[in-house]
Amino acid sequence: MSNEVKLIDFSVEREKRVHDIKEKRLAEMRQAFEQALPLTKPKSKGKSKSKKR
Repeated sequence: MSNEVKLIDFSVEREKRVHDIKEKRLAEMRQAFEQALPLTKPKSKGKSKSKKR
């Protein structure tokens, strides 16, 4: 067992918590938008032949 005292920086911990809350809210909003307005998958363009001149 070490005698070191672990200090907690409350401002850093609060920023992490606030970030997690905002990230969760963003994920919920993204999911709601995807359900309301589903995005179509982009069509893949095939290799086009170069035009001869």
